[in-house]
Amino acid sequence: MSLKSIANGILFFAALTVFSQDQLYLSLTIPEELKQNANAVVRLNEVEVSLKSSSEMVVKKRRIITVLNKQGNKNVGAYVHYDNNVKIKTLQALAFDAFGNEIKKIRKNDFKDVSAVDGGTLYSDSRVKYLEYTPIKYPYTIEFTYETITGNTAFIPSFMPVNSNFVSAETSTYSINYPESITIRKKEKNIENIDIEKEAGAGRMFYKAKNLKAFKPEDYSPAFRDIIPRVLIAANEFNYEGVNAKVEDWESMGKWFYSNLLNGRSNISEETKQHVLKLVEGVDSPIEKAKIVYQFVQDNTRYISVQVGIGGMQPITAEEVDLVKYGDCKGLTNYTKSLLDIVGVKSNYTRLYASASNQINVDKEFVSFGGQTNHVILNIPQENKEDIWLECTSQKLPFGFIGNFTDNRDVLVITPEGGKIQRTKKYNTEENTQIIKGNYTLSNDGVINAVVNVKSQGIQYNDKYWLASETERNLDEHYKKRWRYINNMAIENMEIVNNKDSIVFKETLNFKAANYPKIVANRMLLTINALNRNTHIPDRYRNRKLPLKIKRGFKDIDEVEITLPQDYKVESLPNKKVIENKFGAYKAEVIVKNENTLLYKREFIVNDGEFPKEDYSKFRTFYKEVSRHDNAKVALIKKQL
Repeated sequence: MSLKSIANGILFFAALTVFSQDQLYLSLTIPEELKQNANAVVRLNEVEVSLKSSSEMVVKKRRIITVLNKQGNKNVGAYVHYDNNVKIKTLQALAFDAFGNEIKKIRKNDFKDVSAVDGGTLYSDSRVKYLEYTPIKYPYTIEFTYETITGNTAFIPSFMPVNSNFVSAETSTYSINYPESITIRKKEKNIENIDIEKEAGAGRMFYKAKNLKAFKPEDYSPAFRDIIPRVLIAANEFNYEGVNAKVEDWESMGKWFYSNLLNGRSNISEETKQHVLKLVEGVDSPIEKAKIVYQFVQDNTRYISVQVGIGGMQPITAEEVDLVKYGDCKGLTNYTKSLLDIVGVKSNYTRLYASASNQINVDKEFVSFGGQTNHVILNIPQENKEDIWLECTSQKLPFGFIGNFTDNRDVLVITPEGGKIQRTKKYNTEENTQIIKGNYTLSNDGVINAVVNVKSQGIQYNDKYWLASETERNLDEHYKKRWRYINNMAIENMEIVNNKDSIVFKETLNFKAANYPKIVANRMLLTINALNRNTHIPDRYRNRKLPLKIKRGFKDIDEVEITLPQDYKVESLPNKKVIENKFGAYKAEVIVKNENTLLYKREFIVNDGEFPKEDYSKFRTFYKEVSRHDNAKVALIKKQL
């Protein structure tokens, strides 16, 4: 082959490459199937990790994303965190219009640079650079590139081709290069049914995924991070804050964490030490001591939000928290633990993934320093009974109550002997109760006058305890929204009792409402269930994609006495209704006590559990039936004079 032919070939392939790259900025080239359910499309996402040694890591990222509409703006993802240990070598963004024309170049110094933490100076070195870009029209495309270098090799980025709902991905690649002397582990999740290439060799791993359609969230489904394709990556040998580590399981990880990141951080001022000892003077029970300490922390500190991984994995010292009276979850948990040590109560620092909407487990089989947790709580071990868990960031939660933020999930408990995976408290269906006892009187002209007593426990307590600190105006709005199906409601009295010792929330309300029943001629149609009507019906899906997951069960018990209008009598009553299935149960009946008095009794139970997607329509039907029977009518007719 002649030199001219070779040169022409090189030019051809170079032109083809440039043309191919340009297509990534052109919105018209997005495949139609990737636009379905998508607010944004990742055209190309390249992550290149170079693990130079156990104490040096370089991460390069290039992300080209086309934003299709206003809702997709939040998915641009053009930000990078840095601190004293993470240095930004390069940072740039380019903006393109729908036709692939460059319209703006944003250099490193043009990015917004702010503290990653609000409300506290102890984490002032934790910062974030982010792109602030206001589009003129849609669609538009952003190319975001950066390179960072760090001595902390504990956090190795994972491969996650899609990281949000309503975002599809055209091409996503991930590579990691590392010395053969370092052991790299991986765990592949949910990659069986996607278009993926992978390579593995000495000191290198590579993944490439193509044409991933956008995930559309569905009611009652598993957590997003439990269903998306991803590959977890971790090293057995790493460095964190200048300390080398070698771990192979959760036990050795916990031991290293305790010895290097917790040990020596529990000193408390002598003044506070003596004060706390005086508070527990004469108290023998370890649990009662723990309650006193927990209340002291709630009364004397405040929480500031700092994500685990920002501000370091190591808590600030207990002495610093004691001085400034604030901290993040790490600092406040370590502070509480240090105070419990003083009064002789054993407790364990615990890392987990906190989320009110999803119960996300630490992976028992895959040990890693970061990425699996975002929060810290405290464990108080109990022999022969359920352990106690403390949420140290809340000034309002009762002692030993963690609610839906951290319940029922596998967590890493860190002890001096090592780490162990345990499960936090599960609030069972029978614990998550709401009991309503009430009565209402109906006048001849359709005015309802009601007295309602509500007692809530378990997760249903969690749903309401915050009401105790709300203003009267906010409470009025809340209750009118809760009973939104009652028009013209006027609340005459509200009384709230938050019993934090027994973890019971009690509400007593008096309200009136005009035109509650429907009056036609000499008849009155009364919806008998006035105080706890189910209005929720799960969304309908013609082609359900995901399994059914009911995360928490509950039990409602209602007993309401109804005094009928003097001029009316019962013409007809709804039949007793009983529904029982694997999702729960429902019972409702109306009992005639006398000519002017009815007793309405209702019980609604929903069980937690996981079910195949084929069961979803039956589950939805269950809710529809409950809603229909909650709207059952009593027909009243005027008495003959």
